[in-house]
Amino acid sequence: MNTIPRPRTPEAIQTIQWVLNPLDYMQTNFNRYGDLFQSPIASNGSSPYLFVNSPKAIQYMLTHDTGKELSSPGELNELLVPLLGRQNVILLSGQQHRNRRQLVMPPFHGEHLSTYGQIIKQITQDVISQWSVGSSLDVRSAMQKITMRIILHVVFGLDKGDRYEKLERLLSKRLNMTATPLASMILFFPWLQKDMGAWSPGYRLKQLGEETDALLFAEIEERRAQPDPSRVDILSLLLAATDEDGNQLSNQDLRDELMTLLVAGHETTATALTWAMYWTHFLPQVKQTLLAELDAVTDPSDASQLLRLPYLTAVCNETLRIHPVAMLTFPRRVETPLELCGYSLAPGTLLMGCIYLLHHREEIYPQPQEFRPERFLERQFSPYEFMPFGGGVRRCVGSALAQYELKIVLGTILREMALTLESDRPVQAGRRGVTLGQAAPVRVKAVAKRSAAQSLVSV
Repeated sequence: MNTIPRPRTPEAIQTIQWVLNPLDYMQTNFNRYGDLFQSPIASNGSSPYLFVNSPKAIQYMLTHDTGKELSSPGELNELLVPLLGRQNVILLSGQQHRNRRQLVMPPFHGEHLSTYGQIIKQITQDVISQWSVGSSLDVRSAMQKITMRIILHVVFGLDKGDRYEKLERLLSKRLNMTATPLASMILFFPWLQKDMGAWSPGYRLKQLGEETDALLFAEIEERRAQPDPSRVDILSLLLAATDEDGNQLSNQDLRDELMTLLVAGHETTATALTWAMYWTHFLPQVKQTLLAELDAVTDPSDASQLLRLPYLTAVCNETLRIHPVAMLTFPRRVETPLELCGYSLAPGTLLMGCIYLLHHREEIYPQPQEFRPERFLERQFSPYEFMPFGGGVRRCVGSALAQYELKIVLGTILREMALTLESDRPVQAGRRGVTLGQAAPVRVKAVAKRSAAQSLVSV
């Protein structure tokens, strides 16, 4: 068997490249080494870490992560502990992970999910009603406001009040601490997380964490003392949940799970919505085609009609393809010797599916750097060719809600508000924490309320 290719650049330099410019790091190594290559980034110091981007190899990886050939240990996501805590669906492993996933998933599917459509639409309308004609808007800030309100409603059943407002403010501050590639270093270099005085990022992270935790624990205690079986928000469901021995989740378990849902459930969707807003306003033909479809909706008050629009769905899918918020799958660990991409892999080898490189393979997506929603109308892609939410046992539990949000929020904004980009300069992608965001702000100007100016489809 051949030796698995490995970049020759010193490990420390590779880590800095990965933190500051992950897309260039991945693309350069793909161009040199192809479907699979070693990388020292995020390595545990003893096992090789492999980036995989072949659809067949990713399919094998995600369909064999049952614990026998491959496993998906939560401890491999250790760098997220300072942000999320340890007792959550991302950091748990094995049976604990399966049990917690079963507890967390129901509110994101079925009847629970179908009730959220009108809530998402109403929250979006409430936010955009505050946009005045002629005003300048930072798109990401606006999308964060919408998705934060949605996830607070879904997780806590909160839509107003002092605790709600404080949570909204503190979570935004905490997430903005890793808003740039340089700031994201706090996640990759643990010594930066230490409290070294009021000037240090570790101090600010600790202070924000303590303030946020006080609010979360207060809400947990209050709801535990006053149970309401009629409530269907995630906190209520988790408070009522018990394991096979009748034990309830501890307050710390609940805090870590809620923090995970709050962060993952709003930050990633806000990023995707910002990209969707950018591309629809950067490409006039995409916007015109989408507006024509939206304006043909027979009952604009029914949010569910937006979910069935083919071009709107294609725009959202193409957004998630060209700029997948999660660049990589969760890590998998080889448990028994196996062969992948023509290489022999020993037990202990760590695998990471590279979603970004998969989504930019020329043979699957011709001209992959071009934003072209039509590709999703022309053919269907397998779950191992298009996988913005990961796959296997670690597929994002909130993927269905995220897709609901993308379609309803984007469709509602475009139907009701005529906007134009303030700059025609292309916006590049850049690291935002552990995800892929925008390297520069996306700003738009509110031109008119479309309900009063339906003819502005080409603005």
